[in-house]
Amino acid sequence: MRVLPGGVLGGYYAPQELAFIVREARGARLVDFSGREYIDYILGSGPLVLGHAHPAVVAAVEEQLRKGTTYFQLSEPTLALAEEICRAVPCADQVRFCSTGTEATFFALRLCRAFRRKDKILKFEGGFHGTHDYSLMSVGPRAPKAFPAPTPDSAGIPHAIQDEVLIAPFNDLSETEAMIEAHHQDLAAVIMEPFQRLITPQPGFLEGVRAVTARRGVPLVFDEIVTGFRFAYGGAQEYYGVVPDVVALGKVVGGGFPSPRSRAGGTSCGTSRLTSTARPSSSPRRARSTATRSLPLPAWPPSPSSGSPERMRASSRREPGSRTDWRAAARTAGLAAQVAGEPPVFEIFFTDRPITDYRASLAADRELHAAFTRAMLERGVVKAAGKFYVSLAHGADDVDRTIEIFAAALKAAAEATH
Repeated sequence: MRVLPGGVLGGYYAPQELAFIVREARGARLVDFSGREYIDYILGSGPLVLGHAHPAVVAAVEEQLRKGTTYFQLSEPTLALAEEICRAVPCADQVRFCSTGTEATFFALRLCRAFRRKDKILKFEGGFHGTHDYSLMSVGPRAPKAFPAPTPDSAGIPHAIQDEVLIAPFNDLSETEAMIEAHHQDLAAVIMEPFQRLITPQPGFLEGVRAVTARRGVPLVFDEIVTGFRFAYGGAQEYYGVVPDVVALGKVVGGGFPSPRSRAGGTSCGTSRLTSTARPSSSPRRARSTATRSLPLPAWPPSPSSGSPERMRASSRREPGSRTDWRAAARTAGLAAQVAGEPPVFEIFFTDRPITDYRASLAADRELHAAFTRAMLERGVVKAAGKFYVSLAHGADDVDRTIEIFAAALKAAAEATH
């Protein structure tokens, strides 16, 4: 509390009386300085698909550290990673490495603005694309405006930015198509999470957005900071079968290493017709980005043949990833609940309304959810305020224990709020 604002890093908040400091982590478990162990479903906010301190990652990092750290120049491992990303990700012809996921989405939009020579972007209500000014519009408005008007989510954002951002409703194809048709001459890009936070796309929605953007020549940007290499080796665009023009990657690619030292804490990649605007030149039309430190840490060792995303989905279809069983447990506790998401990333919402868009999530009982999250933490399961991330490190013992804690936490939360 003395040296950090609020005594936190900014991304995870526990009640002060339950706050702890991590001593170490292995696999799916965290250990705090009191020696207490937790089953971890935060996983560094998602990137640790292999769990904490995976032996293959540790060995690769140790080997590379002996060869030097920050080169600030092109290195062999960096080139190998770029080639692997281009092989794996359907839309990727070329790659620009960034330091963070926020920078990746920011630079992806800059690429599109340079290419189209337009300023406006369209994003979807509830979609989160980092903490730059364009992104922090209508991420979590408590009183949403009529579409397409944006609502700033932070103080300090220039008012002029509001005039450059249009907001569309996720999973509403007719409204989205009408908005793009009406504004396509001014649009630099449409940016979206194909799996928006925890909301799965309705059948035909992604395909429809892709069709109208292609028809009108507006670049489509997928933010796959969460879904890249997690839903499939080629990301959500492979999983859902819809290919954008540009994709922003992060988390998994950087392996959770701190951004200033990460070779690829964030990555923007896409078709060469768009990425060509990032080529070094003296032209004022060049889309500039910051240079990464190029620390060549091999943070993602599995090959496509290892089938890691597929194995993770298969293992997480059992609890804690079974929607039917979770809803049944909630009913046993006398609670209405929906489980939103996909097996590798999901969350429970305390409402009887299906979670098909951001505004549907506003009907959920936030007080009950906070009590549930607290009860989970008290019993040794740590999760972010808004989602569970599942990793390959979560074994049968972790799952069995989570199921027990989940049922107990539901009962405790119901008793605390009713």
